[in-house]
Amino acid sequence: MTTRETIKHTTTPDGLPPLRDVIERYELRAKKSLGQNFLLDLNLTRKIARACGDLRDTTVVEIGPGPGGLTRALLIEGARHVIAVERDERCLPALEEISQRYPGQLDVHAGDALETDWNAIIGSHRPVTIAANLPYGIASLLLAGWLETEPWPPWFNRMVLMFQREVAERIVAEPGSKAYGRLSVLAQWRTEARIVITLPPEAFTPAPKVSSAVVEFIPRQTPSPACTSKSLARVTAAAFGQRRKMLRQSLKQLTPMPELLLREAGLDPQERAERLTVEDFARLALIMDRADKTTT
Repeated sequence: MTTRETIKHTTTPDGLPPLRDVIERYELRAKKSLGQNFLLDLNLTRKIARACGDLRDTTVVEIGPGPGGLTRALLIEGARHVIAVERDERCLPALEEISQRYPGQLDVHAGDALETDWNAIIGSHRPVTIAANLPYGIASLLLAGWLETEPWPPWFNRMVLMFQREVAERIVAEPGSKAYGRLSVLAQWRTEARIVITLPPEAFTPAPKVSSAVVEFIPRQTPSPACTSKSLARVTAAAFGQRRKMLRQSLKQLTPMPELLLREAGLDPQERAERLTVEDFARLALIMDRADKTTT
């Protein structure tokens, strides 16, 4: 090993080779089909890891670790255990190197996160934080699945997730804004969500066309009103599916008499979806739940 190579291998806090060297060695060119954009700067990945809070007694579930940039940061920052789910088999040797560096602290599951049985892979590991630089193509699907977890409170205590900045802004959007929609309502009904980090395109390799943002989600123990996530999904789909129409029109696909539903919820039938609060939508969904029970 040359002096230069020795320096490169000893300048990282975990003693592993710099991520750029790992990518070159295993020829891990990012695949557009998998939505891969690698974050190589350890200072940035450690910043994301620190946004997860104190990890010393925490198991972290990471989605799409790729060559392991965030994985290494989580372990450097003291994560007790990391469970990584990776679909791209090319990345497994790089993750195995990290596993050898941290024996017993990293489990890697080769597979698709959309088809993963979370309770099965987590087992007795508690408490759990989900942390990920999510593949953009499936980020919203994964988030919706976690937010619709039943029963609630969920199996995770916190989520720290990276999205396209536009998606992140939709998640935290307030009523009355153009970004406010179904994802805003579901996220804010069941969690306290806030943007904690923003990143420019040039922070990634290859650089995407858009900026990114990291959102922290803290689950609410008892979301209120206490409707079901299924009914809330139905109500928001109908309301925002025709967001330019008054609610008395857009909710006709749910009930033949939407005005009765709206007046029972104390809402103006002439209002539009983007003006309703998260609590308004949950109240509508709760009334739908009660109606479903009386007809079964």
